Amino acid sequence: MERFPQMFKVLSASLVLGLVLAIGGCPPPPPPGRPPQTADKYDRAWSAVLGALADEQVMVLLQDPVAGSVRGSLGEVTVTANVLRQPDGGVRVEFGVSGNLAAHPNLKERLAGSYNRRMGR
Repeated sequence: MERFPQMFKVLSASLVLGLVLAIGGCPPPPPPGRPPQTADKYDRAWSAVLGALADEQVMVLLQDPVAGSVRGSLGEVTVTANVLRQPDGGVRVEFGVSGNLAAHPNLKERLAGSYNRRMGR
């Protein structure tokens, strides 16, 4: 008869320990409507930049996702794009074009428009 209370204590302690470990090992869920983290924003912007360049048939010559820079060409036009992390956690994108723009008027604006569409704006 004395074994029953001892076994009950062991089982109770095991159950409590198991629950504590199971609950303690789970991270809390993110709050609803949480804005994307900086890395998420950066990756999304980076993909949208590359997509915008492809939309305008820009041949990408160099890309450095760590630095956030892309360099490409479209005929005689040199195209640059920079994805910049902001101190507030945001991301800023800049497009630059140089060279003979006669064959590709408004290229910078078209790139910005394509980027904005890809970002859902």
